[in-house]
Amino acid sequence: MKKKRFGLSMSLLLTAGMLLGGCGQAKEEPKKEEGKASEFSVAMVTDVGGIDDKSFNQSAWEGLQKFGEENGLKKGKGGYDYLQSQSDADYATNLNKLVRNDFDLIFGIGFLMPDAITEIAEQKPDNKFAIVDSVVKKPNVASIAFKEHEGSFLVGVVAGLMTKTNKIGFVGGMEIPLIEKFESGFIAGVKAVNPNAKVEVQYAGAFDKADKGKAIASSMYASGIDIIYHAAGATGNGVFSEAIDLKKQDPNKEIWVIGVDRDQYEEGKVPGTDKSVTLTSMVKRVDVAVYDLATKTKNGNFPGGQVVEYGLKEDGVGIAPTTKNNVPEDVLKKVDEWKQKIINGEVKVPTTRAELK
Repeated sequence: MKKKRFGLSMSLLLTAGMLLGGCGQAKEEPKKEEGKASEFSVAMVTDVGGIDDKSFNQSAWEGLQKFGEENGLKKGKGGYDYLQSQSDADYATNLNKLVRNDFDLIFGIGFLMPDAITEIAEQKPDNKFAIVDSVVKKPNVASIAFKEHEGSFLVGVVAGLMTKTNKIGFVGGMEIPLIEKFESGFIAGVKAVNPNAKVEVQYAGAFDKADKGKAIASSMYASGIDIIYHAAGATGNGVFSEAIDLKKQDPNKEIWVIGVDRDQYEEGKVPGTDKSVTLTSMVKRVDVAVYDLATKTKNGNFPGGQVVEYGLKEDGVGIAPTTKNNVPEDVLKKVDEWKQKIINGEVKVPTTRAELK
């Protein structure tokens, strides 16, 4: 009987020792720090333009790459990544795939994606999403918007000071509120420095009709307009094409194009010369916005259900660095003066034609 009790006591002691040992080992295991970058992953779905579109998708991916590299993440699952869409039908499929791969924040790039983001956000209320250049009113979606009117005002100042004919053109893609912001801000900038200048406005009705853009530009330049600002996507390629053709015919002809969304200096290069018909470009820093929102989310400050706007103050819009190639220093100083006035709140830039009036 005593032997049995002794054996039982030893068993209990051994069991207790193992449990205590196990507890001791558990305490020695390093705990993961909450919010550490290695625990955070982020990805994006491109629209049909693709990752090398020299526009929104490319800029967004550059911002995501910068965030990933600065936070020690690797490209791929568990780090930072992207999925490319070949058609509108791919949007929801690609968003779902990234959800299944457990990315903490998923971006949808471009104003064509709100329906897909809305659908998947409703299905996956515990996941975090962000959309660029559109608004989705869901608690788990952050909407990124830009103050295009502020950047457009600055290139308007350039146009107003650089025109020789006092005739300036604006070519829009589709007549929608987003493009109205470009138009209104641009005209306000022109009029602020040159009240005598006239701005002719035409819309192509599409963002992918280069031939329509070329035809509109041909008519405008023939009427004496010497500077055209386009906010027309690929339709704007036609504006560049027409300006380049006219410049090749007459190298002394002073006509210009103002680019949009990114620095379009290269798009304006005249073959066989070192010249470009690109006067300046209004850039939207999608890379800055994506980087900033990813950082906020990693730090526990995800702005779900909110619209986050990026303007001059946030370095979200502005004029391209190559502006100095064709614009003199005195004009650049004037641009900077107006920029500071907008940032300081001294000037409120209109977003609609009604506000412009």
